[in-house]
Amino acid sequence: MSNFVLQGAEAHYGATRVLGPLSISVDEGEHVALIGKSGAGKSTLLSLMYDRWRSQSVALMPQALGLVDTLSVFHNVYMGRLDRHRWWRNLATLAKPWKRDIDEIVALLEEVGIAEKRWTPCGELSGGQRQRVAAARVLYQQGELLLADEPVSALDGPQASSVMEKLTRGYPRTVLAMHDLELALSFCTRIVGLKEGAIVLDAPSETLSAAALQDLY
Repeated sequence: MSNFVLQGAEAHYGATRVLGPLSISVDEGEHVALIGKSGAGKSTLLSLMYDRWRSQSVALMPQALGLVDTLSVFHNVYMGRLDRHRWWRNLATLAKPWKRDIDEIVALLEEVGIAEKRWTPCGELSGGQRQRVAAARVLYQQGELLLADEPVSALDGPQASSVMEKLTRGYPRTVLAMHDLELALSFCTRIVGLKEGAIVLDAPSETLSAAALQDLY
């Protein structure tokens, strides 16, 4: 099992320090919500975590999603495991996917409610549909840790809850930058609050309320 620990981590923009120094660890079974107003350092911390831990079976769901608009929903999800196959198999999949890959990916697309779009180019999808494709891709990728930046921001209440449940169930540990405090408290076991690039709160979700977290905004 990998060791996910940052000690005295910092991030700079030019000569200006924008994050840290800070220390944080993520243990197995923990689902961490990063909260704080825009510019507090949530996305920067996620990027720093990914840079430090990317060799340790980490999946990333960036806010920009990183989908290829000209490829189908199926092929965008398949990209989650590109590094596990030989180049010729990946190339062949562009023209004629294997049935076992189709079956596995369609099952994930059904879980996030977008299976009917499996052969639709991602460039033709709405924002919420694209976010569900990106969620299916990281679920297909699997790993020891998921880092996700606002993974359900384009989804409505029931869809957002459904995808959050699947992401936190699909990974043994997650770190999710969140703006929806109710969702963060419902699906994450730990809340880390950021302000001006520093950690100002780190507590179990069960000890907090959405009202108590408003001071971070």
